[in-house]
Amino acid sequence: MEKSDNGYAAADKVLPAAAGGLVGEPPRAATIGRGPQRVAFGLRVQQVLEIPVLAGSRVLAGSSGLDRVVTRLNVMEVPDILPWVKPDELLLTTGYPLRHSRHALADLVGDLDVRGVSALAVKLGRYLEELPATMLARADRLGFPVVTLPAGVAFDDILNQVLADVLDRQASVLARSEEVHQVLVQIVLGGGGLAEVTSALVGLLGGAVQVAAPDGRILQSGGDVELLAAAAGAGWYDGTGRFQVERLTAGAGTVEHPVPGTAIQVAVAPVVAGSFDHGRLVAWSPARPIDDLAVHTLERAATVAALAITRELAVGAVQAKYRGDFLRDVLSGRAGDPGDVLAHGRSLGWDFNRALAVVVAEGDAAGGQPDVGGLRPWRERFATAWTTVVRGRDPEGAVADLGHELVAVVGVPPGTEPGSRCPGTVDELITAVRGDGGGGRRSFSAGVSRVCAGPDGLVVAYGQAHRAVRVGRRVNGPGRTTHFDALGVFRLLSLVPDPAELRGFAEATLGELAVREDAEALDLRNTLTVLLATNLNVAETARTLHFHYNTLRYRIGKLERMIGPFTGDSHLRLSVSVALAVLDMKGI
Repeated sequence: MEKSDNGYAAADKVLPAAAGGLVGEPPRAATIGRGPQRVAFGLRVQQVLEIPVLAGSRVLAGSSGLDRVVTRLNVMEVPDILPWVKPDELLLTTGYPLRHSRHALADLVGDLDVRGVSALAVKLGRYLEELPATMLARADRLGFPVVTLPAGVAFDDILNQVLADVLDRQASVLARSEEVHQVLVQIVLGGGGLAEVTSALVGLLGGAVQVAAPDGRILQSGGDVELLAAAAGAGWYDGTGRFQVERLTAGAGTVEHPVPGTAIQVAVAPVVAGSFDHGRLVAWSPARPIDDLAVHTLERAATVAALAITRELAVGAVQAKYRGDFLRDVLSGRAGDPGDVLAHGRSLGWDFNRALAVVVAEGDAAGGQPDVGGLRPWRERFATAWTTVVRGRDPEGAVADLGHELVAVVGVPPGTEPGSRCPGTVDELITAVRGDGGGGRRSFSAGVSRVCAGPDGLVVAYGQAHRAVRVGRRVNGPGRTTHFDALGVFRLLSLVPDPAELRGFAEATLGELAVREDAEALDLRNTLTVLLATNLNVAETARTLHFHYNTLRYRIGKLERMIGPFTGDSHLRLSVSVALAVLDMKGI
């Protein structure tokens, strides 16, 4: 062995780095959500201790860390070893450097753990008779294995046998990884997509495999259905069925199974192509641990999945433009006679010959919200989300990104009367696209038309939905769904192009009540609103506001001194109602 400049015997043979990126080691990343871990293909400390040359070794402390990975070995023969250690090392020592400073051993354990050393193996008897209790206690707290070596074993034998086994392990891992990669690449080159990649992974890993978009939407699933149901029961999906990508961006770990006494193994690999984040590849295992090889297999598959998604996006971009141009012509009335529209729609998989509703969705300003997709355009992910949800609920529905807005034409339950308010199925569809907001998904506003019949009604329905989303955001704020039927008087107010004109009308009608924002003015406006809502029923208003009858009569008198005799003048009452509606509109 070579001697380094500091005089210790160096067994720091650098092992070949395993191919791969930022994924995690299952047991060491068992705390879900710790974030990316560096992949390290080697032997667990427990496996190292099972090598024949180490027969008779005993674990003195830190047994909870026996699953740490060893990829190299080092020998400590000087006290200042810390600058020379590297992550994933098994550090061997006779205790000679520390024979006169036993109190430093507890600190040494903590320092080695911080630097990622896997374990410390000490040969007792010659320089150290025993290790201090403080050192062992700290090793137990950190889960840092401290092992005592058999007296007769030579360090050279340990180095040779352990490094040989580690190299064999890495060679088999890389060979298997390359074999898996070739299989998956051939799938994509042969025209396969996410479904075929997912199926191949299930065959390789067992359990279940899913592909999730950056916001958690499940793009593809395969494998054990019961296992996926158990994962849902363990809280890995939100109420709309999205995988909670924020809980574990990369790595592996163990989660509790809904059935007491059992657990589920989960591993996640990011699906990335260049600077674009296409989602997550998720593997579930019911029993056997997801080891380094399985994690690396998943990561290689994620690269292939990114290739498949990129290809689908390239093809889809051309198709989306063609579909968008056609739908834009339909909604503007330039697509030709109804027969041509129906025929062309059928060729695209769209059915316009039924009761329909139009939904217009517009993204809200980011407002500092995180963007889970990295540099991948938000509009692209938004359109994909709508397409996926609509296709799952209404396979013959139409979706197109028109640039400034996204438009969906979806069917409603048979028998729904044209001109009526859209049923709740449309709201459920929009809720499915929104998800529960986890993972930093950006909010959007949506407008819903009345029900229309066939292609003839789509022009009017689109206008209704377009008006609903614009007025709804102005009245209710961003992130809301607004039905055209719910606009009421706001439909008319939205036609006034100048907000200053509306504000001037409100101030002229309500006087100082429209200008002041103090507590008294807000309270009086609320009293006026409830009074008008009850059609000037003083007793009902008093009960609603929890006022004494005489108190409310006094307030009415005060309001009439401020804005005029609205209780006896129906025209003034109408003006007051409209003015209050103006004040309710955001941005006025």
